[in-house]
Amino acid sequence: MLLIRGTAGGTALTGTLYEPGEEPPEFNGAPDEGTPYVWVCDAFYEVESGGQVQSIGGREIRIAFESPMPRGFETRDAAIEAAKEHVRTQFARLGVAGETVDVTVQQAETA
Repeated sequence: MLLIRGTAGGTALTGTLYEPGEEPPEFNGAPDEGTPYVWVCDAFYEVESGGQVQSIGGREIRIAFESPMPRGFETRDAAIEAAKEHVRTQFARLGVAGETVDVTVQQAETA
């Protein structure tokens, strides 16, 4: 299991990439069982009212969360690249330039 984390503007977003042999969470919309790599991460966007207040880059904004959209991939490289792009896109939806997002990939510690 890999954790793919983007940081920018004083906040972070982390998603999980499940690799072959690991069991991703099961919920409505999950990809077919035959997919060897499954990416799961929150998605969000800025709203005028409601939502959750978050401080990003010195400004407070309100964000609303969407249901996670798991995506399946055939290769590890394709999954990691899509995960990095997803993280950058979420920050861009909040007005943070994608090139300013620092994305790291690390092996999750297992118990």
